[in-house]
Amino acid sequence: YINIVGKLFNECADFRRTGSAALDLAYVAAGRVDGFFEIGLRPWDFAAGELLVREAGGIVSDFTGGHNYMLTGNIVAGNPRVVKAMLANMRDELSDALKR
Repeated sequence: YINIVGKLFNECADFRRTGSAALDLAYVAAGRVDGFFEIGLRPWDFAAGELLVREAGGIVSDFTGGHNYMLTGNIVAGNPRVVKAMLANMRDELSDALKR
């Protein structure tokens, strides 16, 4: 996790964590923040926020760019350009467990 944060930190101006995945995803949907990622969430942590992001035109994926995040709890969200960039930066830092 810290390796992913370190790599992404070099690519962005600021990192914020509110402590609530739903609120962070609402901020993504509203355009207050560009992207979001987290490891090991439960579906009830992000289900409402996922809907907000999708309705706002964003995308939500797992760490491999797939749609397995409901099972893994590993989630990346943002507009398509941001998610693509985040996934590219994260790719080399993912352990085998996070690639599932």
